[in-house]
Amino acid sequence: MFVELDARAKKRWRPSRRARRGVLTDRAIRRAYETGELRVDPFDHELVRPAALGLRLGREAFTLVTSGTVDIADRATHPELVPKEPDAGGRLSVEPGEVVLAPTLERIGLSERLAGLVDGTSDYARLGISVVLCGQVSPGFGRETGAVLTLEIVNHLRHPVLLYPGARICNLMLFASAGSELPYGAMPHNYSSDHAVVASRLADHVRHT
Repeated sequence: MFVELDARAKKRWRPSRRARRGVLTDRAIRRAYETGELRVDPFDHELVRPAALGLRLGREAFTLVTSGTVDIADRATHPELVPKEPDAGGRLSVEPGEVVLAPTLERIGLSERLAGLVDGTSDYARLGISVVLCGQVSPGFGRETGAVLTLEIVNHLRHPVLLYPGARICNLMLFASAGSELPYGAMPHNYSSDHAVVASRLADHVRHT
């Protein structure tokens, strides 16, 4: 049985505007962009979803090629980033088991009060494609000039899958927070100014720990 709350109870349960936290919905995403809390270049209003911002696949891609065991502390053993050229139809072919690094078409910048989570879409997942293996976007990422997000794309099928640069491939969920004391861009070995795909910097980090 449902009980109707009286006016005083409704007022008591109404959340405070000053304490607003959590996921940004479409109106809040547009407002964050308009106020500069969120940088998106280029920005397309049609990519704003109910609780996320759609991002598109960039125009370049690289496959990870190894020649032996990878030691995370030894940069010389890290996979080589080999450019992948589109086919005659402008499509990106991802082979079975291949790991492809590709930037988003958009450059993103978050204020110290925003955090993000990048996630693939169900349509790609149902075709055997994992789009993002590491999805956290820290407060302050790309704050100064904007930065691309590098997608780690894997084909889990037994045959190639053709992707289309410029098409929406993932979503960026945004979260409002109380603010970060040390934004991502101020940390060492960060990716907060990358405008292209960059190899792993993990070897530098391991040596300094």
